[in-house]
Amino acid sequence: MRLVFMGTPEFAVPSLEAVLAVSDVAAVVTRPDAPQGRGRRVTPPPVAAVAAQYGLEVLQPPSLRAPEPLSRLRELRPDLVVVVAFGRIVPPEVLAVAPMGGINLHPSLLPRYRGAAPIPRAIAAGDAETGVTVIHLTQDLDAGDIILQRAVPIRPDDATATLEPRLARCGAALLVETLGLLEAGRAPRRPQDPAGVTIAPKLSREEARLRWTDPAVTLANLVRALDPWPVAYTEVAGAPLKIWRAAALAEGGREAPGTVVRAGDEGLVVATGAGRLLILEVQPPSGRRMTAAEYLRGHPIAPGTVLGAPPPDPTVERNANPAAGPPGAAKIRGVPRAGR
Repeated sequence: MRLVFMGTPEFAVPSLEAVLAVSDVAAVVTRPDAPQGRGRRVTPPPVAAVAAQYGLEVLQPPSLRAPEPLSRLRELRPDLVVVVAFGRIVPPEVLAVAPMGGINLHPSLLPRYRGAAPIPRAIAAGDAETGVTVIHLTQDLDAGDIILQRAVPIRPDDATATLEPRLARCGAALLVETLGLLEAGRAPRRPQDPAGVTIAPKLSREEARLRWTDPAVTLANLVRALDPWPVAYTEVAGAPLKIWRAAALAEGGREAPGTVVRAGDEGLVVATGAGRLLILEVQPPSGRRMTAAEYLRGHPIAPGTVLGAPPPDPTVERNANPAAGPPGAAKIRGVPRAGR
């Protein structure tokens, strides 16, 4: 079978390599090179880099509707278009170049979690399983008829960073199975149940700030879901502190949400809206990832400190106690004196 493969991130690489082993890949279509990392160095997408290693033709058009890429796709005469995490809606003009249309690999058990972020949304929801689904492509987002589907368990300690590679490998195998069924004319086709549709919108940085009024279990799931991006965080004395790993504890108390209960070798124990959260791994601004115990040795946090609260406003303190004098004032025998 001759096909055009469309994909962009690391998730799509196992699928590209899997279909290369069983099909004739006429070309790879991916997103244009873009600035990456702190240095904003212009870098090709992972799929483009791997395709180049295999000597495949790589198309990186800014728009799929432009005459040039459409003309080239028609010249290639593919039987099928295969899409894996491409990052854009594929227009009907592109699907029309292939007699068999297009198929898409999606990392969820559709119709659950249609959209851009199905993996972190499943973890954040506390789901025990997710999966991969191959569907026929339509113009409605992730709404095509299901060809094949396979469940994948979500482990209690899974983060997006650990679950995504497993789904990528499972999805690649499912894609190869699908291609075989399509070529043999035996591929099943099942419409999605509209009653089961849920949406998985793109993650935002605003979601990463922990709301301590949420239950500890919810916060622990969110920490896992936001690894590797955008990474959960809170504030300590007004400065952000990334939280890479945390666990809900089977204990409770009457402290206000966000209050530090214990801080030591076990980590940082914080009161929440229901239960307590044990913070195990953190990253301070401009610092490296480290255990919470390591962080606390250099940055002690006293029990009773409220995380996520703004730092004390010195002007409020001075207004409450006028004798305190201006900022930097030093007292000698109770008389304010300007500090040096």
